Amino acid sequence: MPSPGPGWPRVVLVTSRRRLVRGVGAAEDTWPAVMAEQIRGAVAGGADLIQVREPDVEAGPLSRFLRAVFTGVPGSRARIVVNDRLDVALAVGAAGVHLPERGFDVGDVSRLVEPGPRWVTGRSVHSIEAVRRSSGASYLLAGTVLATASKPDGWPLLGWEGLRSVASAARGTPVVAIGGLTAGDVPRVVASGATGMAAIGWFIPDSGRGVREFVQERVAALQFAFDRVGTVP
Repeated sequence: MPSPGPGWPRVVLVTSRRRLVRGVGAAEDTWPAVMAEQIRGAVAGGADLIQVREPDVEAGPLSRFLRAVFTGVPGSRARIVVNDRLDVALAVGAAGVHLPERGFDVGDVSRLVEPGPRWVTGRSVHSIEAVRRSSGASYLLAGTVLATASKPDGWPLLGWEGLRSVASAARGTPVVAIGGLTAGDVPRVVASGATGMAAIGWFIPDSGRGVREFVQERVAALQFAFDRVGTVP
């Protein structure tokens, strides 16, 4: 696993197989191959973490997919966290688990898996109260910052001031911003006190674009943007 430290994690890809296959114009049943290429591009570009977020895929197929990715994409195991499915993350030997705000308590996970350089426990947060209930998390995923296709119209937004409040309340726990963000938003992300940025749509190409190359370029562009701005002191 890339060593957690100051400025980590900066770039996080969050998967959405249905949006991905629609974006590239592929059949829905081809998602394992298409998403494997997305992950391959993310690893090649230097993504810090890849959150596999496929809540409606059953444990068996999801586990088989992840094992195939770990075999076929060198370096992927050390970067992949599984959304919500602690059982799957442990079974396949993933880098960790990402907990929804209303999922397992971080403390419950810590009693099963010792936190450390070989295990990551992330947590989604949408408020300062949620931050206070997330002690011990490796990082916090804060959103939704701006309007995004992932959420319906009228979905409550955190906004930049909300992101700043979450980062302040986190008291040193890395905060990753998510929701309608692009590389152009990196300066405001950093100015708000967040460590990094996560995205779904930013990493989905239009039809006709090569998935692996597109994602690799997008990840590298984000890393470059963070390099230019610098990290949170």
